[in-house]
Amino acid sequence: MDITWYGHSCFRITERNRVTVVTDPYSDHIGLPPLKLKGDIVTVSHDEPGHNNVQAVKGDPHILGGAGEYEIGDVFITGMAMHYIGEETARYNVTYLINYDNLTVLHLGDLAHIPAQSTTESLGEVNVLLIPVGGGNGLRASQAAEVVALIEPHYIVPMHYALPGLNLELETVDRFLKVMGVSKVLEEDTLRVSSSSLPEQPQVIVLRPQL
Repeated sequence: MDITWYGHSCFRITERNRVTVVTDPYSDHIGLPPLKLKGDIVTVSHDEPGHNNVQAVKGDPHILGGAGEYEIGDVFITGMAMHYIGEETARYNVTYLINYDNLTVLHLGDLAHIPAQSTTESLGEVNVLLIPVGGGNGLRASQAAEVVALIEPHYIVPMHYALPGLNLELETVDRFLKVMGVSKVLEEDTLRVSSSSLPEQPQVIVLRPQL
C-alpha cells in the first residue's frame, strides 16, 4: 500500500490492482495549488472548502460523506461520526477507517477533541494514523500526541499543519514532533506499507506534500 500526501488533509491511498482512495480534497481557495488527482473513492470528513472539493478528483469516483459501512472494490471503509462540541457550536466530523486486506488506515479528518478510550478501542488495530496536528479547527500538537497514545498505530503521519502558501492559521509540524520526542525526522515522498514489515515501535513519518 502506498500513501501520498497532497497537503492539508488530502491523501491518495493506492494498492496495485485495487481501488484508489482520495481523502479530503481541498479547494485552491485555501492557498495551495489546484489538485490534479484521479481516484475511485473520495472521503469527505466535513463540508468545508479545505476538505470537500470532490470535483477536483477525476474518474467518476464514489463519494463518501457520512457515517456508515461501505464495501467498494474489495476495500472496506467505515465512516464514524465524531462530533466536536464547542462552547457555542456543534461541528460534524467523520473519521474513516480504510481496510485493504487487513492493512488499515485511519483518517481523522478535522478531529478536534480527544475521543473516549472506548471509542478508540473499538477501532481495533490501526496500521497508519493520519492525524491533524496544527490546531485551528483540528487537534493541537499536545492533543494529537494523546490521541496517538490511545490508538497506538504502527505509523503516525501528521497532517493539517502550516505549509508555505496555505492561508489558514495553523501551527507548524515541528511542535508535534517535539511533543512526540522525535529527534530524527523521517521524511518520505510516499509511505509504503506492507503487512510483512510493520515496525515494532510506532514511527512518525513526515510526508513531503506533492504540490
